[in-house]
Amino acid sequence: MDNKNALRAGALAAGTTLMMLLMSSPALALTRDDGDDPGPGLGVAQTLGYFVGIPLLLFLVIAGLVMVLDRSPKQQRVTGRAVETRAKAEAETKV
Repeated sequence: MDNKNALRAGALAAGTTLMMLLMSSPALALTRDDGDDPGPGLGVAQTLGYFVGIPLLLFLVIAGLVMVLDRSPKQQRVTGRAVETRAKAEAETKV
């Protein structure tokens, strides 16, 4: 039964990929459309800034806000120390 589902999933993935390849024609990317007016290209620093730096900065800001504005009781927070303490307590109760 699993083999049949795997075969079906593989056929679906292959069919979807083939259709996407057939529908996208990179040769037409060379022809300009009416009204197409591309601007100047981006440099390496601008590209890295836009696609790496800004998302990383946003991630850090959101993570910082979540940590600063966390109002859950300290007993409910899971930290490495709390996990070790809990594991030690469970080991002591078993002995």
